[in-house]
Amino acid sequence: MTDGTLRSVELERTATGGYEVRNVRGGTISLGTGDDERFTPVELLLAALGGCTAIDVDLVASRRAEPARFVVRVRGDKIRDEHGINRMTGLEVEFDVAFPEGEAGDRAREAVPRLLRQSHDRLCTVTRTVEHGTPVTTFEAGAS
Repeated sequence: MTDGTLRSVELERTATGGYEVRNVRGGTISLGTGDDERFTPVELLLAALGGCTAIDVDLVASRRAEPARFVVRVRGDKIRDEHGINRMTGLEVEFDVAFPEGEAGDRAREAVPRLLRQSHDRLCTVTRTVEHGTPVTTFEAGAS
């Protein structure tokens, strides 16, 4: 697609169970199995859930006042269900934000609950995708 809707990353194997993930802008992140400091795919999913809403909230709230604290904790349980399928359950995104005293801080504090709802209900592409259960197609590009 060339209409601006396509998003993509590329993973390249660096070692057994180790990969370098690259975006089209040149950013990189290391991905692994959890045997070392590299992020696992599940941790990246959790980061995407928290990061998506964090950006939505931060971009608007910080226009009112610079946060004194802005921490997002994301958690969930990785289970194998009764059919033997691995998946995440009980996903939670917790915001721990604080703004300075005063009128600007009050405006930012008042905006946070509304911003969290808007992000969850319509803005955060990651949350909306997870909650709607979008199908994923996996295929081999071509045998070599």
